[in-house]
Amino acid sequence: MKIGSIGAGNVAQAIARHAARQGHQVVLSNSRGPASLTALAERLGPHVTAGTREEAASAELVLLAVGWPQVPDAVAGLPPFDGRVVIDTTNQFASPPPHAEIADLGPLTGSEYVASLLPGARVVKAFNSLYGQYIAADPRHDAGRQVLFLAGDDADAKTTVIELTTSFGFAPVDLGPLREGGRLMQLGGPLSALHVLKQD
Repeated sequence: MKIGSIGAGNVAQAIARHAARQGHQVVLSNSRGPASLTALAERLGPHVTAGTREEAASAELVLLAVGWPQVPDAVAGLPPFDGRVVIDTTNQFASPPPHAEIADLGPLTGSEYVASLLPGARVVKAFNSLYGQYIAADPRHDAGRQVLFLAGDDADAKTTVIELTTSFGFAPVDLGPLREGGRLMQLGGPLSALHVLKQD
């Protein structure tokens, strides 16, 4: 599979490493352009390349992994996604820790808001409830596999993400639609920053 990442920070790099180890082609992008990512892509391995935001967004599966204030600009002007899957890894920090503030989206969950900015995308919320170091680590432990909560409104899109992340070693847990499941996972929800293992 070709996977594109809009954003190239810790979360994007961690997922890129897992994907590259499974033989997927990964295109990293950021707001500063491919030249700023060439050395990073080389460190992540031969399956990872640096590209433009548009190149990343045209992949079969797309990660959105930018800071919350950057989300609108990061996705502005991209062509319709035509049913392709977007994994939304974002958290709605209006300002980051240690003086964190949660953006007020009214009745919308963070991923419902993100989905409204991505015409034609099948959005799956995932990876946002885990700290980056736990995404980067081997999800297989002696006591079990790292649980990965996810939510989405499209069953087939969730199946794609479940199969991909299972191949990485995670134990995906489907929490339902973006509204109900996303609310459990997002900042302030009971599953935010909850790191648990599933015994097999």
